[in-house]
Amino acid sequence: MDAWRSWLKESFGKKLVKLHSWNAWLVLLLTVTGIVLFIPALRGEMGGFRVWLKQLHIVLGIVSIAVIAFYIPLIPKHWRQIRKQANQRWNLGIVLLLLAGWSITGLILWQFRQLPPAWSNAALVLHDLFTWVGVPYAIYHSVSRSRWLKRMRQQEQREAIAARQSTEPAESETERTNGAGSLSPQAFVDYLKKAPISRSAFIKLVAGLLIVFGIGPAFYRWLKTLGDSGGSALEHIAASDDNRMVPAPEALPDSSPPVGGGGQGQFRIYTVTDIPAFTSDNWQFVISGLVEKPQSWNWEQFLKLKRKVQVSDFHCVTGWSVYKMTWEGILLSDLLDIAQVKASGKFVKMYSGDKVYTDCLSLEQARMDDVMVAVLMDGQPIPQKLGGPVRLIVPKMYAYKSVKWLQAIELIDKEHMGYWEVRGYDNDAWVNGSNGYKA
Repeated sequence: MDAWRSWLKESFGKKLVKLHSWNAWLVLLLTVTGIVLFIPALRGEMGGFRVWLKQLHIVLGIVSIAVIAFYIPLIPKHWRQIRKQANQRWNLGIVLLLLAGWSITGLILWQFRQLPPAWSNAALVLHDLFTWVGVPYAIYHSVSRSRWLKRMRQQEQREAIAARQSTEPAESETERTNGAGSLSPQAFVDYLKKAPISRSAFIKLVAGLLIVFGIGPAFYRWLKTLGDSGGSALEHIAASDDNRMVPAPEALPDSSPPVGGGGQGQFRIYTVTDIPAFTSDNWQFVISGLVEKPQSWNWEQFLKLKRKVQVSDFHCVTGWSVYKMTWEGILLSDLLDIAQVKASGKFVKMYSGDKVYTDCLSLEQARMDDVMVAVLMDGQPIPQKLGGPVRLIVPKMYAYKSVKWLQAIELIDKEHMGYWEVRGYDNDAWVNGSNGYKA
């Protein structure tokens, strides 16, 4: 209460200064944490730390919204104060738009489990867009409004005034002797010395160009991906594939062309380790543990197993989705039937070929009719970067349950906490509902 009374007693100007300072620091911290969360290459290095960092990012976002709430009652008076300053009004409008955009999309991403996946997917794209625009704008704004640049402009103004005062007598004398429009020798030299652009304006120009040329190409590539529904993006990912699996799986008629029409959206490539590569010479798939008949297949044997085609959406816990993917593979329930699970087998533990990533499903979850060990996506081999040659697909759960580079299944009697679960993620990762069957 004392802090609130103290805030109410502050003058209008001091309130604006404090809010501006708080907001600047919050934007800086949100930018740093957001960039770390965004960069896929840092996920493997900071696996466990990322969960904590994400919570920090959310808390900072909530505090930022609180700061905006404090500013809202001051907006009318602030707007009237700068009514004759068009540049400041434009700047204020842009800043408010960016802060509102960040706040609304951030809240949607924070509460994504309570909202349809399409909302979080759109919010993630817009949140990224506001970041692409907002961070460079904030950098340029900080440079152009910095104290040392203001001091430089003030010094330039003082120099200009002094120069005019020193040339006025000479110019008057010249006009009397040489006619109007002429300059004295020294005045003409001073005139030639004047740069076509001031030092402060030059620094602002350089800062703007550095931002444009430094961030522009990456921003263009990001914009380009938004217009790609998935086809060319998958081809680009597959072009750099290091897997060497021979023979390639032959797609069933429903996979080629894909019965789902092709995935709509963009995969974001995440991994907790270096992306492993496989060849058909050393690849193996096994089922072991609490089963009557442990199984082992090489690549050619695995391709002879009966496969099924299904169309499902793919939802990542970070907010993005790819819709109407056509997956082809072996139902996990069929593999469990081949191995004949013992009565003591209650949970299905999955092992990734990267030797780090694991996850677990209950036996009931594993036997859902759309849980699949996939070998093809949209009629093509699954690219290495997307979990190929074989990955798990659990459509009703977020994608961290769909283990990439799947090579082993073990039946166990007690629930296993997977890689992300021990780092704070839910063991039951149902999409948009607690039972996994909500739309």
